[in-house]
Amino acid sequence: MRYIAHVSSTIDDWSTRHSVLSMARRTAALINVLDNDCPNPTEVAEVLRAYGETDPIELTTHDAAAMRAAAALLWEVFAAETTDGAADRLNRLLREHTGALRLTSHGGSAPWHPHLDHDDNAPWDEWLLASSCMALTVLVWDRQRPPGRICSSLSCRNVFITQGSGPERRYCSRRCATRERVAAHRRSHSAEQSSETR
Repeated sequence: MRYIAHVSSTIDDWSTRHSVLSMARRTAALINVLDNDCPNPTEVAEVLRAYGETDPIELTTHDAAAMRAAAALLWEVFAAETTDGAADRLNRLLREHTGALRLTSHGGSAPWHPHLDHDDNAPWDEWLLASSCMALTVLVWDRQRPPGRICSSLSCRNVFITQGSGPERRYCSRRCATRERVAAHRRSHSAEQSSETR
């Protein structure tokens, strides 16, 4: 009985770390850390660990560069302003860059789960595209709207996953929202002063 409880708790923990929403958030975090001319493999590995990937995570600069190219393709999904646009971009990525849907348990080391990459030892960039496409596709299917967006701050290119109900989020973080509010206030204040001096 104790063994069954342990196995159940291990599967629940694994499933939580690898839920669709968690995988989609990992996608956004990876796109953001890879949005650099020379992404740092150590920083990329830190994001992977933060979202449940286990060591050893051995990334080379070549791996990070290939992942950057994959992230640039995924960034286009976040740039889509409509559900149809996001679906079209995901369909193109699924058609051109992923394998057939299959189930794997990585030789019994993990619970059974779906994969779209060509095999369990696919290169990092293929894995990133495949796992991200799967998560983002499920979000579009589930919510019938784009899975995320690009931060509205003019000085930020970060992407983020949009949440369920409530007001639509426009910024990737409170910091960006505050910076834009302060800038709008300064522009408004400057315009008032300018009109008073005329």
